Amino acid sequence: MRGGERPASRGAQRRGICLIRETIMFSIQSVRDLGAQFRDNPHRMVGQDGAFTIPLQDGQLWFFGDTLIGRRSPGESLWYPHSRPVGPMDMSGKAGIEKMLNNTGLVSRDSSAAEGIRDYQYIVDEHNHIKALIPLLPGEDPDRHRIWCLHGVELGGNLYLYFIKVETIAEGIFPVNFKIIGSGLAAGNTRDWQFTRIRHRGSDIWWSAECPHFSSAVLDVTGDYLYHYGVLQDEDKIQRCYLARVFKSKIAQLDHYEYLCDAAPRWSPHVKEAIPVFTGMPNEQSVSFNPYLGKYLAVHSLDLSGKIVARTAEQPWGPWSDSVELYQVRKEHPYAHLYPQLIYAGKEHPALARENGRIIYVTYIEFEEYYPHLLEITIA
Repeated sequence: MRGGERPASRGAQRRGICLIRETIMFSIQSVRDLGAQFRDNPHRMVGQDGAFTIPLQDGQLWFFGDTLIGRRSPGESLWYPHSRPVGPMDMSGKAGIEKMLNNTGLVSRDSSAAEGIRDYQYIVDEHNHIKALIPLLPGEDPDRHRIWCLHGVELGGNLYLYFIKVETIAEGIFPVNFKIIGSGLAAGNTRDWQFTRIRHRGSDIWWSAECPHFSSAVLDVTGDYLYHYGVLQDEDKIQRCYLARVFKSKIAQLDHYEYLCDAAPRWSPHVKEAIPVFTGMPNEQSVSFNPYLGKYLAVHSLDLSGKIVARTAEQPWGPWSDSVELYQVRKEHPYAHLYPQLIYAGKEHPALARENGRIIYVTYIEFEEYYPHLLEITIA
């Protein structure tokens, strides 16, 4: 055992309790609100969420979830046109929305986001229309199924995009509600932006609804391994983050993934043996090494509280500190009588960081605004 670490007990594994914490060692000097991003575009894109960033050889890919093309109806909720919830249906052709795409992307070559993201170009089809990077397959119903973005990585000329597949449902407190089917991996390249889902034993779902949904963050560190963070909401309704690793050369082979099953650390080929490393995040986050702090830094929304938080660790597997608040989103929700405010998708974009990571850039989504909202955060 190293430096005060001790294995989690079997009882703790069953309960999904993270036993070990390090002390967080930083505070926030200032936060600058840079506003909603990507509004000024030539494609009539009027809203999108997700906003993961993946470093490329030339710039970075921004990978989005549901993306709306068309126009918004002034004075109306985006999600309650004519005071009726959009529900589980595809929004294409409804209330000014010409097209709804489940996942899209753009390439940005900004080396700094101090004035917002300005140098970007959406990935389009032969008609110059924004296109889905991982389109629906025959048999997947656009009124029921969504392929939403997770994180990814570029390796050896190939681009790997993780995704989560969901089924929209009518029941729930929000205008759009869903249940998770599972998550998987698609592979393609930046030459033609064509992606194919990688199947394992006949299925494109690698991790089922009962498993952590890898990969909401992919950590590429020096060495042979990639580390993958995935989230699962357990029976007690608490969201917990789990960790997998795989050799970079084996990324497309599910049988080669291993899962953290002991704080020592120890790894298992069986996902059911995985233990959580921290709690409280929705299924979007970022994990990177921050040189200024000299630690790994995880950034995420804290449940649905509107808080954006961070935690640190000496190693990718932890022990992770308790969370420190980076920012409390306080945004007027003009349709509060229709549904609770939904603030989510908090994450850092490490390629944009300045001053060796002392200044970081974080986005979140407020559901009614429905654009990635950018913050510049300076660490004290």
